[in-house]
Amino acid sequence: MVKLMATVAIVIGSKSDWEIAKRTEKTLDELGITHETQVLSAHRDPQQLDAFIASSDAKLFIAIAGLAAHLPGYLASRTAKPVIGVPVNKALGGLDSLLSIVQMPRGVPVATVGIDAAENAAHLAKRILDLPK
Repeated sequence: MVKLMATVAIVIGSKSDWEIAKRTEKTLDELGITHETQVLSAHRDPQQLDAFIASSDAKLFIAIAGLAAHLPGYLASRTAKPVIGVPVNKALGGLDSLLSIVQMPRGVPVATVGIDAAENAAHLAKRILDLPK
């Protein structure tokens, strides 16, 4: 099995978030950024998610999540790499997801874009990756 060398890892907690992930992938493709997408839930697949985080060569993660939206915070608590959260409008106009992602405790930062703002997550990833070393 050949492991893909992706610069950005997109993680979605549910297959229902594929449409948002596809928009992120499309923008990353347009920006020339390699990526991979995994469906791994912080609630249903924590061991597999931990293994993926530990083995990923990605320079940053984009986590797409709706409802309680724990996925971005979970990722940020397990890696020192940047995490960008994309809240998804599943209920309450996406406000529940937005608040779940932006209200991280001190020391667990998650950059957050607007509700369903898949393309902005890709553009923010580009800006982070382009920072001088």
